[in-house]
Amino acid sequence: MLIRLGSRGSRLALTQAELVADRLREADPSFDIALVPITTAGDRDRTKPFGEIGARGVFVKEIEEALLEGRVDVAIHSAKDMTSTAVDGLVVGAYLRREDARDALCGASELRPGMHVGTASVRRRAQLLALEPELSIEPLRGNVDTRLRKMRERGLDAIVLGAAGLERLGLVGFGDKFPRHLSGGQRKRVALAQVLAMKPKLILMDEPFASLDAIVGARVVRDVVALVEREGISVLLVTHDLEEALSLSDEVYLLSQGPRAHITQHYPVPIPRPRDPVHSRTHPAFAPLYERLWVDLSREVDHRAEAA
Repeated sequence: MLIRLGSRGSRLALTQAELVADRLREADPSFDIALVPITTAGDRDRTKPFGEIGARGVFVKEIEEALLEGRVDVAIHSAKDMTSTAVDGLVVGAYLRREDARDALCGASELRPGMHVGTASVRRRAQLLALEPELSIEPLRGNVDTRLRKMRERGLDAIVLGAAGLERLGLVGFGDKFPRHLSGGQRKRVALAQVLAMKPKLILMDEPFASLDAIVGARVVRDVVALVEREGISVLLVTHDLEEALSLSDEVYLLSQGPRAHITQHYPVPIPRPRDPVHSRTHPAFAPLYERLWVDLSREVDHRAEAA
């Protein structure tokens, strides 16, 4: 049974949608889950205050419309984005277990008079000024990765983010840390976010996920694939991992060894998009193509060894 989950397309939104997908798979392993990223009015306009974008639900309206029109089967929202009144024909069916409900101050360990702090939230602005009236509160919109980048670019002393979002993105303990203090895996994620936030047309990735552990790597790969597919970004991926090459690529090229390497084989990958890089490995075309690539690669290695 196919269940289509509608969600915003940000890294955090898709991570949270994947948590829902995991719960559904636990309930019934026969479910085939597809994440459907949807761009909302709030995603399209990242400069205006929320009140100027739309009358209601700037981050949920388009997802609710997709649900009502039957284009998705379930809508995944952050509770903070939902409106206070229900939409006819829709119900709130379930919640995930509540995470840390606090806000996190990122970039500083404490509030001090004269600090420049970024947030677009009216509630957070009021709470910050109640704690320290001499703060300078600057409007700051965007997803988590974008706000972290803007903090550096605009020279802000700190920004305020939801602790639950940091937890779900694997950035627990980020708090008052800057990129130079992060772990190797966190630096990799921040670097990828900085590149993707620039919305390039073409990216060269040379073993981009090799340093990440299996669980973190799978999540980061899913986030990157969803963003690349949604934004139409072309990626030239260099990897020695055959499964990674086939699960992520539309075309695979096998190179010869040596300083004058050249293309020896070309393999179209007939796995449709949008694509889940983990589930794509169960596609009927995956195993035969993997076997063919492995045989050709082994033959190339043996040929090189004989020539030496």
